[in-house]
Amino acid sequence: MAGSLRIAVLAKQVPLHDDLCLDADGRLRREGRPLEMNPYCRRAVAKGVETARATGGACTVYTLGPPAAAEVLREAIAWGADDGVLITDPVLAGSDTLATARALAAALRRDGPYDLVVAGLGSVDADTGQVAPQVAELLDLPLLTGVRDLTVEGRTLHARCERDDGYMIAWTRVPALISVAERSCDPCKVPQDRRAGDDRITVLTSADLGPGPWGAAGSPTRVDEVRTAAARRAGVRLSGPVELQVREAVALLAASGALSRPAAARGPGSAVAAVPPPVPPVAPVPPVAPVLAAPGGSGAAGGPVTVLAETGRERVTRELLSAAAALGAHRTVLLCGQRPDPCTAWSWGADEVVVTRPEAEDLATAAALLLADAGTGTVLAPGTTWGREAAARLAARLGAGLVGDAETLETADGRLVCWKSTAAGLARVSVHSPVQLATVRPGVLPVLPPRAAGAAPITAAHVAARGRVTVSERVAEDDPADLAAARVVVGVGQGVDPERYAELKPLLDVLDAELAATRKVTDRGWLPRSRQIGITGRAVAPALYVLLGASGKNTHMSGVRRAGFVLAVNPDPHAPVFASADAGVVAGWAEAVPALVGELRALTG
Repeated sequence: MAGSLRIAVLAKQVPLHDDLCLDADGRLRREGRPLEMNPYCRRAVAKGVETARATGGACTVYTLGPPAAAEVLREAIAWGADDGVLITDPVLAGSDTLATARALAAALRRDGPYDLVVAGLGSVDADTGQVAPQVAELLDLPLLTGVRDLTVEGRTLHARCERDDGYMIAWTRVPALISVAERSCDPCKVPQDRRAGDDRITVLTSADLGPGPWGAAGSPTRVDEVRTAAARRAGVRLSGPVELQVREAVALLAASGALSRPAAARGPGSAVAAVPPPVPPVAPVPPVAPVLAAPGGSGAAGGPVTVLAETGRERVTRELLSAAAALGAHRTVLLCGQRPDPCTAWSWGADEVVVTRPEAEDLATAAALLLADAGTGTVLAPGTTWGREAAARLAARLGAGLVGDAETLETADGRLVCWKSTAAGLARVSVHSPVQLATVRPGVLPVLPPRAAGAAPITAAHVAARGRVTVSERVAEDDPADLAAARVVVGVGQGVDPERYAELKPLLDVLDAELAATRKVTDRGWLPRSRQIGITGRAVAPALYVLLGASGKNTHMSGVRRAGFVLAVNPDPHAPVFASADAGVVAGWAEAVPALVGELRALTG
C-alpha cells in the first residue's frame, strides 16, 4: 500500500432509535430526547479512521445539525478521527436530502480536496439512502454503495458491495465516495467522557458555505403532514394453553378472509395503494381502470412520466409503469439499459422506450438529457440500491425534489405527493420543482393487467460511459421479487435460532409462504439482507404476515403496515408486537408452530 489518503466522513445525529418521533412540521423531535450517532454512521466513522490509519493519512468527520450535533464529532474524535467540522446555522433548519447534500458538498469543496469520502448506507430515521449519491454527483465522484469489505492498494479501492439480491465485487480509483454496509466493521462507540475533542472541532455557518439558498428555502421537497404510525389492527392478545390460543387465532384468521383473498384484491380503487391502506389519503387517489389506459390521459402528473428501469427487475418495473398510469400520465417513457420486446413494453404500460447504458450513473445522465427538452415531468425509480443512486444523482443534477421510498403516490395541483414511512410515523411529502422524482418501495404497488395489443417505439440514447467503477463479479443470492409477490410471509426475529429454521418448513409449506426477517437477524447474517422487512429494509403487502420470536417494534412493523392480517407469536405478554397484530399468541415459537401447522392443515385441507 502506497500513499496516504485524506479522508472525510459524513455522520448524522439522530434521536435514539427506539425513541424516534416527528414534530408536526415533519422534523425529527430532538428537544428533551436522548440523541446518538446514526448507527450506519458509526460504521462509516470506524471505517474512515481505520483506512486513514492504514494508509498513514488523516480522517475528518463532518456533520450538519444543531449545536448539539457536536457530540457526534466528540465521539468520532475519541474513536480516532483527527478532527471534526460542525455545519450549523438556524438557516439550515428544514433541509431535505438535496439541501443537506449541497451543504455537505460545499463544506467538502471548501476544505478539500479529499481522496475518499465515507458515508453510512442510510439513516435509521428515514433510510432513503439519497445523501451519499447526491454528494457524489455534486462533487463528480464515482460511488461504491453498501461496501462490506474494502481493500486499498495505492490509489485503487477494491470492494465487496452488498446489493439487494446478493453482492458485487468492484473497484475504482480515488478520489471516490463510498457508503458502508451495516456489517462492514464494528461500530465506533466510545462510552467515556468526550469533551477533550472540543478544541479540534471547527464550526461552519451558512455564510462559510456560499450564497445558497440553504435549509427549507433550498429544499424542493416539503413535509406537508405527519401522522402517528398507529396500525389499524384488532390487537387481540390470546391466553391459555398454546393449543387453544392457536385454535382461536386460526379462527380469527379464517374469519378475516385473508387466506382466501385473491392477489388482485390489493388496491381497490387505486393503483398505488395496497389493502388495507395505512391511513386514509389526504386527497382521493386517482381511480384505477380495470386495464391500463391508452396514452392521452389527463396529464395529472404534470408532464410525461419517466420510469427508470433496473435490468433484471421486471416486477418492480411493472409496478412503476402501473403507477404512472394511475397518476394520469399523458405519456410514459421507459428508460432502461436493455432493449425489451416492444409489444411487451407496451402491454406493461410504456408508450415509448429509450435504451441506454444500464449503469446507474450513465442512466441518470441519459434521463437528464431526456428531461432537458421537456423541462417538466415526473420520474419514478425503484427503491433499490441501483434505483436510489440513479434517482439521487439525477435529482442533484437537475436540482429537483426527490421523495425516497414512497409507498403511495398521488397528485395535487399537478404536484407529486407521496406517503412514506419513517421510523416515527407516516409522512406526506410533496415535491416543488419542475421535475419531480420518487423512488418507490418494491412490492407495495400492484401490477395492473396488461394493456391491449400494441407496440412501444424504441429509440436509443447515446451516452458516453464514465467507466469509473469496474465490476468484476456479480453474485445473486436471492430473488427479492419472491418476497414482494408473496401472498403469505413468515417473519423471524432473533428469538428464533437460525440452526432451527428447518423446523419452520412445515409452516412455510402449508401456507405457501416466503421467509423474511427483522434487521437484527440480517445484521447477524442469518438471512440475506434482501429478506429484511422494516424501515431500513423492505415493505411487503401480503394477505397474511406471521411474525415469530420478535418484539415487533415500529421500525419493523412499518414494513408490514399494508398486510391484510398480522399474526404474532411471542412468549412475552407485554411485547409491543401484540399492539400491532390482529391476533397474538403468547407462547414460544417452537410450541406454537407445530400447533399452527396442524390447525392450518385442518382448515385448508
